[in-house]
Amino acid sequence: MPPGEPPRCGWTGSDPLMIAYHDEEWGVPVRDDRLLFEFLVLEGAQAGLSWMTILRRREGYRSAFAGFDPDRVAAFGEADTERLLADASIVRNRAKIESAVGNARALLAVREQRGSFAAHLWSFVDGRPVQPARRSMSDLPAETPAARALSADLRRRGFRFAGPTIVYSLMQACGLVNDHVTDCFRWAALARED
Repeated sequence: MPPGEPPRCGWTGSDPLMIAYHDEEWGVPVRDDRLLFEFLVLEGAQAGLSWMTILRRREGYRSAFAGFDPDRVAAFGEADTERLLADASIVRNRAKIESAVGNARALLAVREQRGSFAAHLWSFVDGRPVQPARRSMSDLPAETPAARALSADLRRRGFRFAGPTIVYSLMQACGLVNDHVTDCFRWAALARED
């Protein structure tokens, strides 16, 4: 770590884009349906790829997927799918694109039933961020019982690319769990926000 830099989680590396994501977004509690949908799409797009690949294409995704407005994405049809398959600013994978559209529709159904997608997701952690206080990167699991339960619920509701590992990544990114390691400068700040 360069002198004067605060201690960070080991996965951050040295890329300024990844550092900014770690320092400003990752683990911050999100209760906004649009931003939760954005992370759901991006986490699904990451399957089999690196997060850096997706982070570099994030603006392309925002443009291609109507600013991640779930109402607008839910209305996408076959012409939109074909347009997205030709869009080099995103990962051009039919299954991932179709899952994003289907997940928007499933999100609207959850919102209709539960009031908001956020309320539904947060109910799996009793409305508050889990604070596991992990000491090292090797302590971070790929999934947890809460992620498995949420994944099963989402898949039952028709969500795709929502397996337990992807769902746990969503939970980490959106602050349902504070998985910054305890010697990272962000861990204590986010633990206080609980």
